[in-house]
Amino acid sequence: MFIRIGYDIEFDVPSPTAMMMLLRVHPSVEPSLRGPEALAIEPDVPAVEFTDGFGNRARRILAPAGTLRLTNDAVVEVDGLPDPEAPDAREVPIHELPPEVMPFLLASRYCEVDRMSEMAWDLFQKTPPGWARVQAIVDWVHNHIEFGYPHARWTKSAFDAHAEAKGVCRDFTHLAVTFCRCMNIPARYVTGYLGDIGVPASPDPMDFSAWFEVYLGGRWHTFDARHNKRRIGRILMAKGRDAVDVALTTSFGPTTLKRFVVWTDEVTDATGETKAG
Repeated sequence: MFIRIGYDIEFDVPSPTAMMMLLRVHPSVEPSLRGPEALAIEPDVPAVEFTDGFGNRARRILAPAGTLRLTNDAVVEVDGLPDPEAPDAREVPIHELPPEVMPFLLASRYCEVDRMSEMAWDLFQKTPPGWARVQAIVDWVHNHIEFGYPHARWTKSAFDAHAEAKGVCRDFTHLAVTFCRCMNIPARYVTGYLGDIGVPASPDPMDFSAWFEVYLGGRWHTFDARHNKRRIGRILMAKGRDAVDVALTTSFGPTTLKRFVVWTDEVTDATGETKAG
């Protein structure tokens, strides 16, 4: 299966401003690209590329005053299968976890593990450990939060999402990640493309999506509290502790978003021709 991905994003920049961007596919996805990403910055300014502390491909620029446009277009080949399941995956005792996994047990900017641990144990201590416990957390969060774009707020944390019971995909993800960490299950925040493949088309404009991964049985597994469904065609962009670590753009000064268009479409072949019907 081939999926065409990309975006067209514009900012108004009042004065020269440093910006950092995580707008490339994750290095693990690059072998599946059927040609290089068509990354472009207008106006053409130098971009410093680097790999951040979580293994994501990042770029840094000094944006000049005026309109800044960021675009990309690419075709990715995927297996066309839903997210894999591993219902027998067991929880790994903390003393057996690899050192690089340990940070994903701790509190972070939007995931208040210390504040929510008692609540998490009250809710989930009687659930079977391992995969079933994570699925119980996903089910609970999916049913607790009402999805809606008007409920989005960049300052909203997992605790806020729980209290307000409303939010967008990042809020579902923050709350599920926090509950998993409270239950001593390493969990990390993930962002990327997720189109309406194999599910009814959404009437809402396409956006980037947030989901999460948990460490069970010696490897990472995908879960999605917003959709609570094994989905086809996730295209990974970045991983981190929470939304801070995977922000699409971080501006070190005032900017105003003027345009935001994202596409994730199944296509017929590697040329990117749109699939009929």
